[in-house]
Order: sequence, then structure tokens, then C-alpha cells
Amino acid sequence: MAKLVLNGSTSGSVTLDVPAVAGTTTLTFPATTGTPVIADSSTGGAYIPTGTTAQRPSSPVNGMTRYNTTTGQLEAYNTVGGWVNAGTQGNAYTASYLIVDGGGGGGKNGSTTGRGGGGGAGGFLTGTTLLSVGTIYTATVGAGGSNNTFGSSASGSNSSFTGLTTAIGGGGGGSGTNSPDYRNGASGGSGGGAATYAGSGTAGSGTAGQGNNGGLGTESAPVYGSGGGGGASAVGALGTSTAGGNGGAGTASSITGSSITYAGGGGGASYTSSAAGSGGTGGGGAGATSANAGTAGTANLGGGGGGGSDSYNSGAGGSGVIIISVPTANYTGTTTGSPTITTSGSNTIIKFTSSGTYTA
Repeated sequence: MAKLVLNGSTSGSVTLDVPAVAGTTTLTFPATTGTPVIADSSTGGAYIPTGTTAQRPSSPVNGMTRYNTTTGQLEAYNTVGGWVNAGTQGNAYTASYLIVDGGGGGGKNGSTTGRGGGGGAGGFLTGTTLLSVGTIYTATVGAGGSNNTFGSSASGSNSSFTGLTTAIGGGGGGSGTNSPDYRNGASGGSGGGAATYAGSGTAGSGTAGQGNNGGLGTESAPVYGSGGGGGASAVGALGTSTAGGNGGAGTASSITGSSITYAGGGGGASYTSSAAGSGGTGGGGAGATSANAGTAGTANLGGGGGGGSDSYNSGAGGSGVIIISVPTANYTGTTTGSPTITTSGSNTIIKFTSSGTYTA
């Protein structure tokens, strides 16, 4: 048996046993721009690529393994959870989720005769996903849009959970003003309702799979009703000469073990002392009248705020929520941000009403 000795930068040498054959024996090594794995037979260890988190490969593939000098951990890559500690590679479990974004604020009255549109509900997303053991998942809960904002800019903020589609904030309601651009409801998870004053604006559009469009308004006496904001299950209603448009209905979820409706649209405003649009089921706020301010969307339901009328303010949008349901057998108890922890059957429910993390 012939021997080929390769001297390296490690202490000692690496010895390869090759068959003895007549002529020349050629060993071909693949070209690499990284660090090859080198076995140290004297200790049974191996030298593998090392580097910081920032130096991870830009286009990783399944099975890539390296030592992370930032975390002090051996890590491997898979398409389920990305880079995870190598000891947890391939360990994942199914979780259910509900993500609701902040609702849009109701549109401001822009003059003594303007009627603001209802705010659109925050985006509503639900489904299942795989959580990789040892991975830290970040929940970002969107705030509701502010009330009494001139123009259709009081949209809710987005909610997100690591690895999942971002829920889009509800669109703000249009403002009652003689500027056509301000009368338009904003687009979002669900769209804001159109305002009325010297005509009706356009309704905001909802996001497919998350919500619905807002409603139009009607510039007709005596109510001059503005449009309702869209909800997770229904479009905002049309404002008419007799009433402001109702907010679109939200969608029920039983992820916590009880059926709760989320993401209702805000009601459109009325010019008279009554007949404002009601908020959609799921936390939508009612529209204002010439005697009462619009009401806010319900916190942590993602409802849209009611539109404002005359000198009465609109309502703010309700904040969102993120709820994760995991098998109790897999629940680690490692969280930040003070989520509410409950159980339902064989599952543990992690409810984030403000931002935080969960380590799977």
C-alpha cells in the first residue's frame, strides 16, 4: 500500500492510504473558495468553517454546517427554520397562528359640514406553520391608526411573526373636505371608507386574503352619509342619504379555545344628530354624528375607528394581536414581551398584545 502525505497548517500531518498501482496515482480535489473539512485523527475531531452571524453564506442550502463565533454554537441550515443550532436540526413542530394588524383611524371632519369615512380593519391572517426547535421567533404587533387626522393617512401599523406573511394595517378613512384627494379612503388590510363633502371620495382597497374594500359615500341630504370601513369578512357599506355606512363585519377565530371575532370595519359618519354607521362586528367603532364623536376600534381586535362629523372627532383604530397555539408537549416557556399564556385542551396559547419573542 502506497502512502501520500499532505503537509498542512495543522499540527502533525494528514496521511492518505492509496492503492499501489503501476504508474502515477492522481488524486483530484474539488475546487472550493471556503474552508475544507479537515479530520484530525489524533483526537477524532474535525475542522469546519467558522465565522460570525453576518458572515453566513448568502445563498445557503440544506445541510450546510458551520461554527458560529457570534453565538458560540455549531449551526446548520434547513429550509424550514433557516439557521438553527445543529443539535436541533430537523426538530420542528406544528403551530397554529392568528395575526391581526392595527385598524385604520376614522377620517377627520375637514370642515363644519364634512363627514369622515370609517377606518378599515387591520389585516387578518390565520393558518398553521412549522416552528423549528431552538429558533427565536419575533412577534411585532401593529398599533391602530390615530384619530382626527386630516386626510386619509391614519392607517394602522403592520403586524408580523418571523417566517410568516406580514399582516397589513387597516386603511384610514377619508376626510370630509373640499379637497378631492383627502376624501379618498386609504388602502390597507381592509380599505378605509370614503368621505363626503361637495361629493364623495373613493373607497380604499383591501388586501387579498386579509380583508375587504371600504364603502363609498353619498352626498345627498339630509344625512350625507360617508362610507364604512372594510372588515375581514365583508366590504364597508355604502353611505346614503339616510345613514352612514356600516363597517364591514370581521371574522371569528377559536384559536384561544373560545370564538372571538376580530377585524371589523369602522362606521361612516352622519351629518345629522343620528343615523351614523355602526362599527362592524369584531371591534369596529361607530361613526360620529353632529352631536357625538366617533368611537375607537377595540384594542387587540384590530377594528377600524368611526369617522368624524362636523366638529366631532373620529375614532382611532384598535391595535392588533398575534396568537400562537403550540402543543403543550412542545411548549418551551421561553418568551419575552410579557405575552398572556393560557391552555386549551392539549395546546398552550401564547397571546402577544405587544411585541415580544418566543423560543420554540
